[in-house]
Amino acid sequence: MTVSAFSAAPLVLASSSPRRRELLAQIGVVPVRIASPDIDESPRRGELPRVYALRIAMEKAAAVACATCEVVLAGDTVVAAGRRILPRAADAAEVAACLALLSGRRHRVYSAIALMDSEGQLRTRLSETVLTFKRLHPREIAAYAEGGEGERKAGGYAIQGRAAIFVRWLAGSHSGVVGLPLAETAALLIAAGVLPDHG
Repeated sequence: MTVSAFSAAPLVLASSSPRRRELLAQIGVVPVRIASPDIDESPRRGELPRVYALRIAMEKAAAVACATCEVVLAGDTVVAAGRRILPRAADAAEVAACLALLSGRRHRVYSAIALMDSEGQLRTRLSETVLTFKRLHPREIAAYAEGGEGERKAGGYAIQGRAAIFVRWLAGSHSGVVGLPLAETAALLIAAGVLPDHG
């Protein structure tokens, strides 16, 4: 019996996030290059968090040019309290404000991914994760905010870091909260020929 060799389509990662590169490495994928898309990520008036996450992921994928046979992967992660989209915290004050809002309550994280090939075919997936934070003491919030870990993070926290101790309950994709839902990503990469289909 002859087994044909699998020839993977080259992947371009439309993100400068080291976390996304690390997550891709977990499933054996190394991008041929990194490209940071330059788009306006402002939410539209009344835009729902899940709709916003998908739109931004698709716009990021479309903003990166790819050569023949290349595939572009883009993602966006949104932390939402109800219909409210929390910011990517710019400083310690925003981190503290986000944590004060999330303290003792349930919230959702939407992690959208978009895959576009050189012919313009677009594939998308959306991961939804529900989390509950314990009730945070003001001193706990202040200490975390001053440490800087939550800055430039959606919702003002990094679940892969010290903020892991805030989580009382989680249902969904842990990797999606970090920045790239691996089950959904692998399914898209298999469909696009970046990963082999062993199923």
